[in-house]
Amino acid sequence: MFTNSKLARSVRLALLCGATSSAFVVSTQTFAQESQPAAEQEIERISVTGSRIRRPGAVSASPIMSVGAEAIEMLQTPQIEEVLRNLPATIPGDGASVNNGTAGAATVNLRALGTQRTLVLMNGRRMIPFNFNGIVDTASVPVSLIESVDVVTGGASAVYGSDAIAGAVNFVMKNNFEGVELSVNHSETEEGDGDTDNIALTLGSSLDEGRGNVALAMNWTDRKPVMLGDRPLGVLGIATASGGGYEEYLNGQGPVPPHDNCGGPDVTTFESGGGSTTSMPTRFAIVGAGVSGQFREDRTIGDDCSRFNFNPYNFYQTPQERYGATAIAHYDILENHTVYTTATFNNTQVKQQIAPSGTFGSTFMLPLANPFIGDQALGWILDNANQARTDGLLNGGVENWQDINGNGIVDTEDYLQVQLRRRTLELGPRSTNYESALFQLVAGIEGVLYEDWEYNISFQYGESNRTNISAGYTNVSNMQKALDTVDGVNCKSGEAACVPIDLFGGFGTITPEAAAFSSATALIKQEYSQEVLTASVNGPVDFIEIPWAGVPLSLSLGYEHRTEVGETIPDECLKEAPTSCLGGAGGNTLPIKGGFKVSEFFIEGVLPVFDGQKMAESLDVEFAFRAADYDSVGTNETWKLGFSWRPVDNILVRVMQQEATRAPNVGEIASPAVTGLSNALIDPCSVANAANIDATLHALCVSTGMTDAQVGKVQDVISGQVNAFQGTNPDQLPEAEEAETFTAGFVYTNEDLLDLELSVDYYDIEVDNTIGNFTAQQTMDACYTAGITSECEKIQRIGGDLTIAGSGIETYTTNLSYRQAEGVEVGVHFGFGISNWGELKFDTNLNHYMTNERQSSTTLPIIDCLGKYGNNCSPTPETTWNQRVTWHLDDFTMSLLWRHSSSIDMEEVQAAGSFEAFRSIDSYDYFDLFASYNLGENTKFTFGIDNISDEDAPVVGGEAGSTAFNSGNTFPSSYSPLGRIFKAGVKFTF
Repeated sequence: MFTNSKLARSVRLALLCGATSSAFVVSTQTFAQESQPAAEQEIERISVTGSRIRRPGAVSASPIMSVGAEAIEMLQTPQIEEVLRNLPATIPGDGASVNNGTAGAATVNLRALGTQRTLVLMNGRRMIPFNFNGIVDTASVPVSLIESVDVVTGGASAVYGSDAIAGAVNFVMKNNFEGVELSVNHSETEEGDGDTDNIALTLGSSLDEGRGNVALAMNWTDRKPVMLGDRPLGVLGIATASGGGYEEYLNGQGPVPPHDNCGGPDVTTFESGGGSTTSMPTRFAIVGAGVSGQFREDRTIGDDCSRFNFNPYNFYQTPQERYGATAIAHYDILENHTVYTTATFNNTQVKQQIAPSGTFGSTFMLPLANPFIGDQALGWILDNANQARTDGLLNGGVENWQDINGNGIVDTEDYLQVQLRRRTLELGPRSTNYESALFQLVAGIEGVLYEDWEYNISFQYGESNRTNISAGYTNVSNMQKALDTVDGVNCKSGEAACVPIDLFGGFGTITPEAAAFSSATALIKQEYSQEVLTASVNGPVDFIEIPWAGVPLSLSLGYEHRTEVGETIPDECLKEAPTSCLGGAGGNTLPIKGGFKVSEFFIEGVLPVFDGQKMAESLDVEFAFRAADYDSVGTNETWKLGFSWRPVDNILVRVMQQEATRAPNVGEIASPAVTGLSNALIDPCSVANAANIDATLHALCVSTGMTDAQVGKVQDVISGQVNAFQGTNPDQLPEAEEAETFTAGFVYTNEDLLDLELSVDYYDIEVDNTIGNFTAQQTMDACYTAGITSECEKIQRIGGDLTIAGSGIETYTTNLSYRQAEGVEVGVHFGFGISNWGELKFDTNLNHYMTNERQSSTTLPIIDCLGKYGNNCSPTPETTWNQRVTWHLDDFTMSLLWRHSSSIDMEEVQAAGSFEAFRSIDSYDYFDLFASYNLGENTKFTFGIDNISDEDAPVVGGEAGSTAFNSGNTFPSSYSPLGRIFKAGVKFTF
């Protein structure tokens, strides 16, 4: 039901925005339909995205934004993800600019509510997900066959089922393509790199004198990489907390050269503040003993002296090669009965690469008789270890010393449990190749059932098969064997293949033979299948008609059955616990196998209340209800209720209230518990917070597995991450999410006033019981700041540490409190002729957030992402807009696109500990130019420049946000670090 306060508020907002804003592009679909002559509207029965009902003159009571084929062509990209990323209604998901954290896919994130809450459709039907998290890779969509991309605001679950909480993205494909179209496109940066080539061939023909049509689209894309080291901003790591390395960047300098006797490739000084502490030579620590230092190239040991500059190895733009084919056909087998089919195949290969692997603080039982340890270093280790023994820090809460000869003194016959941080450059960069083969087939029949009643029955089956191959990683278990040597020639394990490894000198001490034994390559397969059977009927209910309308109730009834099954098959290397053999990969991977079945019944109706009345040219009430029965989470129900009112011909007022749902996906109900990594800012019990540890905090630290002596002595968070226990808790499976969505707005058209089309829509989407996990930092804060005992129980330390294998914080998938997105979308389209100089068209779309927040539990603070960025928030500007101005003159077209995002600030809790210059990002404006020329009837040339003013990306350092989206000292998915990009293409049409 509508609340008076919410309705009143939305009406006031709509009127305010209509008076003060320049606006949002109106759904081209809506106005194309409304402009048809009345006689034609009476004949043609059409439908719009967000509804299954086909009826004359259909308009949507829910806000819909539509991007047409012409606008897509002007962007000159073969990747539809780039089109979606530029929409003000979205924030970036996975894609070409995500490297360390990519899944090798291209995803869409509406309203910053999460990719899993955006339903992706093709011609109103679900697309096959690329993995067990139920997320669609939009790279599989053939751009050359797209008629339009329709984005429905808010919950569409009553029409399409689960997942449409933030809204639905529907790719409407060309249904009657005829002829031959060959497009060849190329783009590259001003620096001469980042090349992207695309060839698309589309063939289509009518069948049997117009009784049907068949079209085939084939495409190939090759995207070359751009390394962080290829741009000044990415040459060296900049520390977000201290600003270390920032001055060097501003002065055009490279990394500070390392100290003498403490060097190696891409090694910089420890004082620089930027880079990784897993460096060269090896950093050494005795687990739980408070003893640490760093080796030198001459095998001596002293204070920390270096960091590793990992930046240059990473990608600003990941390489991709993709080829695919899509066939669409329909044929009238009888009058008013049509069979149809769509078949899609797509193969995508994406490579992710990060800096060479290392030991990353992995723990080893080190024989002190290892011959590669220098004499000075051995004496230093023995002295400090025996002091720690005296202080009660050896075997005090952790078994970190094996007294082999039982003499009670640490000597060369003994073993110590140590953490080693050594960058294994001799193994080469770490990389993962993602290869995905996707297939989907849709077949159905539709037609007239009886008089004006129509039917539609379809079956679809899809498969996604992925293979991920990771290489260049250290094999931690083999490295333990290789360290256990007393002669440097033989391993104590006795394995013939084992080659002792030297980690205690400088670069080059790891021989090729040792590297072969102590490195790892691992493979994981993912398989996903989806079956959907849908049957529906729709038509008028003649006996339900309101006298003032003259048009009966339009109704749609249907049934849908869906089966989804996912499986992940890791090799033995990845299964090793607590961490896999892939050192530096953040934990192990166990098999996942699961799925769900759901049967759904749905009903949707549109009831005309007034038609052709004074102050009510039309008034339609729209409603829908869907009941779903899952074998995983039981039953749930969704509904929508709203109206569209046209007081006069050129004004449409629309209001909609909806309840949407999202059932947990396969990954959320079937993932085993594994060890991984979670972002964190600070360990309150570590040396980084030693000055602030009072008696209360000290006691809480001890309660989570620390000894008195370890409190305030253990190392802090490493590279913004700690160990975490992740996966599904089988004793507490997550329940379905529920969302309340309210939209209200109006549409104004005036053909006599510059052919003006204006829309204003308010939306409020609140998701309760959200499925996710507590971050490691949230759990630490709840324990050490709020003193919540149940949260302290989730923290498991080893040697007082949270970065040692086996330690970590429980972050299992569960139901959280809520998240909300609220805002206003406004848009305008108008155009006019300029005498003999052609015509100008103006299109603007704008999104202004009023709320964008979430809360994990009532005991934790609200995370406010409105106008913020940080570890909890991807950059979320309050206001974004796109404005396109297009000039058409005969065969020539020129268009300028202005992309704007408002200024944003770092999350307050994070800003206090960050370098002052990195606490905010100014507003950004990008300008993209497009031009085309038709040479005769069959050839069209296109040219474009993106970022024509060559705007530099903002600098925030390397720890300002999540690993996936904060890379190369900026946010490359939100702000372009590539500079100016040139595009050119040619299209042949026959």
